[in-house]
Amino acid sequence: MGAGSAGTGPSDSDLLAQHVAGDPDAFGELVRRHRDRLWAVALRTLGDREEAADAVQDALVKAFRAAHTFRGQSAVTTWLHRITVNACLDRIRKAASRKTSPVDDAERLDQLLEPHESAEAPAVRQDLHRQLQKALNTLPAEQRAALVLVDMQGYPVAEAADILEVPTGTVKSRCARGRARLAPLVRHLRAETEGQTPDEENGADGRNRTREASVPPASCPRDAGASDPAATKGGGGRP
Repeated sequence: MGAGSAGTGPSDSDLLAQHVAGDPDAFGELVRRHRDRLWAVALRTLGDREEAADAVQDALVKAFRAAHTFRGQSAVTTWLHRITVNACLDRIRKAASRKTSPVDDAERLDQLLEPHESAEAPAVRQDLHRQLQKALNTLPAEQRAALVLVDMQGYPVAEAADILEVPTGTVKSRCARGRARLAPLVRHLRAETEGQTPDEENGADGRNRTREASVPPASCPRDAGASDPAATKGGGGRP
C-alpha cells in the first residue's frame, strides 16, 4: 500500500521520509492510515484490550524512532505490522503467567463463528466469544500470530511471511498446526451451542459427522473509534 489511503496524497514511503526529514505531521498521518489494522492484529493476538493498546503504543514509538532505518525492502505497512506483531510476541513471551480479561466486543470474534451461531442470544454469544478467545490463547505465540494474520485478518500467506520474517512454508505449517489444535475446541463449542453433546455430534460410533472446523477469514476490521490506541508523537496522545 504505497499510495495514500484515498488514492491521493503522498505515499506511505513519502510520509515516512517526510517524518525522517522533520515534518511534524507526517507520522501522524501514517498512523491514521494503518492504526485500525494494527489494533485489530494486536487485539486478536493478545486477547486483552489493555495489553493490545500497550503493544500498539510500543510498536508506534519504536517505528517513530526507527523510521530512519527503513530501507524500502518491503511495504511500509508490512514494516509497521512486523513491528506490531513482534511487540505482541514480546509481551506473550515475557508474561507467560499473566492474567487476561476477555474481549467483550462481539464483532471482534464474530468471524470465528458460523452464521447461525452469530444469531444466538446475546448472553450465549458473549459466552461463546469468551471461550473462543480462551481457546485461541492456548496456542503457542508463533501459531497464534500466524493464524491471526492469515485466517482472521485475511493476509496472503506471502505477506504474513514477510511480516513475521519466516518462509511461507513456516506460516502454512504454523496455521495448519494452529487450526488442528483449535478444531476440537471450536467443534465442542458449536455442539454446545446447538444443544448437542460432543458424542451426539460425532455420532454413537464416535466418528465426526461434520467437516473439520477452522478459523474462517475475517472481513476488513472495524476497530475504529474510542477504543483505538492513540498514536505516538505526531499522531496524537493516548486517551
